[in-house]
Amino acid sequence: MSLINEDEALIAAALNGSAYAWEKLVKRYEGKIYNQGLRLTGNASDAMDLMQEVFLGVYRNLHRFRGDAKFSSWIFRIAHNKAVDMKRRKRLMSAQPRSSDQDAGDDFDNIASEASYEPEVRLDEVQQNSQIVTMLKMLPMEQRLIVELKTFQSLTFEEIADMQDISVNTAKTRFYTALKKLKSASEEDHVLS
Repeated sequence: MSLINEDEALIAAALNGSAYAWEKLVKRYEGKIYNQGLRLTGNASDAMDLMQEVFLGVYRNLHRFRGDAKFSSWIFRIAHNKAVDMKRRKRLMSAQPRSSDQDAGDDFDNIASEASYEPEVRLDEVQQNSQIVTMLKMLPMEQRLIVELKTFQSLTFEEIADMQDISVNTAKTRFYTALKKLKSASEEDHVLS
């Protein structure tokens, strides 16, 4: 059974009240959604909050999934929209005084990974994610989203354009502009180190 057909079967079962099917759907996508959130928000705490919001939204709206697109595209679109909403809320809240504990979420203690990873592999993963997050933070949100969808979610430019409600050429331009910025920053970093 293909992943798409299996998703459809799990969705149907979850809609009929199967807690097992819902749990299996969540387990299938939670790591991907968390990592997408980590790359988009820049910290583990926000990524965890985003993941929870996404699955709560999916749970409440699963009956609205029509199957016109793949379930993975639908859930990543929800994650994208919630990340944009989260950024807007943070921007509005940044005008308010900040407490020192709000910055405590920048650690990577909660990075989703398989329990079977060896500590050295996990450390390498944490360091790589940290570098990726740092590099992506340099990009404007619209470019960061395109890089996320194209590079990490493997969507086509057509799917990205549809998801972002932009033209395919705009999606390509944002993606390649972002890559140039990342390459330039990476080269500067290597020169400085």
